[in-house]
Amino acid sequence: MLTTAAGNTALQSVLPALGRSLGVVDSAVAAAFSVSALLWVIAAPFWANRSDRHGRRAMVMLGISGFTLSLVLCGSFLAAGINGWIAPTTAFLLFVCGRMIYGAFGSAAPPAVQAVVAGQTTRDERTRALTLLSSGFGLGTILGPAIAPYVVFEYLGPVRVGLASPAFVFALFGLGVLFFAHRMLPRDDQDGVHGAAASYPSIGGQSSGASITAATAERAEPVGYFDRRIRSWIVVGLVAGHAQVMVSQTMGFLVIDRLNVSPMEAIEPTGMVLMMGAGSALLAQWGIIPILNLAPRTLVLAGAVFGALGCLITGTATSLYTIAIGYSLAALGFGFARPGFTAGSSLAVGAAAQGSVAGKVTSINGASFVLGPSIGVGMYELWRPLPYWVAAAALVATLAYGFFTLRSGAEVEPAD
Repeated sequence: MLTTAAGNTALQSVLPALGRSLGVVDSAVAAAFSVSALLWVIAAPFWANRSDRHGRRAMVMLGISGFTLSLVLCGSFLAAGINGWIAPTTAFLLFVCGRMIYGAFGSAAPPAVQAVVAGQTTRDERTRALTLLSSGFGLGTILGPAIAPYVVFEYLGPVRVGLASPAFVFALFGLGVLFFAHRMLPRDDQDGVHGAAASYPSIGGQSSGASITAATAERAEPVGYFDRRIRSWIVVGLVAGHAQVMVSQTMGFLVIDRLNVSPMEAIEPTGMVLMMGAGSALLAQWGIIPILNLAPRTLVLAGAVFGALGCLITGTATSLYTIAIGYSLAALGFGFARPGFTAGSSLAVGAAAQGSVAGKVTSINGASFVLGPSIGVGMYELWRPLPYWVAAAALVATLAYGFFTLRSGAEVEPAD
């Protein structure tokens, strides 16, 4: 989770500058993430169901492989555009194709990982455990922008790569993770069982109640998006996710325009803003949530409040300092809301449905990137504060909706 987050946010931090240096319109940069996200939405539930039948380890390996291959192809196509071997528009179209591989196959890993964590924990432990899992993603979003400016090399060997070089560097990290996952993850068939039983290894030789229930379940339980147990959580996750994407995907452009700097000069301040936002999310997930032991419903409501306030500040910011403060406050809110939505969905169902719910959660997280970047950048081109103020309004609506519809998750609700 950390590696994939770092690779994606490193690419996100340099892509606005790279697009403008190549003369590609801002909307095309946004579309590069939208297409892969659409495939992610479609593929994540499919891979989640396969993990129920064929085991989690195979899906984790497939997801890491898709992530690594995607970065290699994306970096190669961008480097070809930088060197003038192909036209900038062609380079970005091929870049989109490389991102599609990540959407189609990289989506296999997160639902498998979430299902493993859900199976290793009791209901009382699950919110904290899934928050810790989210924090791995959050730490990656700090490391990605932090490392990206230092791995921008003018040349790799005889080839000029420039702003495409972070893709190659993080592809090497992906290969390293793939190696260690192959060596260290338990085999899916090590206990001679299949499906959910093979996917929930015990911790320290002691199986949790959730893993025992999953291991003795006759079959995995499919859960639909409109199942009343998770419907409200799905709505909250979808709205909050779109708000987060609209804000984060326009941040690189905002830094360039508000600071009136060149694309190359914007790389470091953009990375700094993204790092501060990720640090705020980790503050929530590593500090506040474990200390206060907040319930999923409380996390969502608090996240909506802080997120809306941060979006309003970001929309009116005119300096790097105020941009960073506003985005950090918004990210703090999203740092509450994301694990709240994830844990609330998981707690709403029993052990047999964890794989299916994990696929739905992963799919919803990807769905935010289908239209979110294009909507956010489109609004930004109309009026720079617009995407941030619309995101704030959406979070206020989420606060009202969640207050009346979300349950505490204390008990598993019966299926439809």
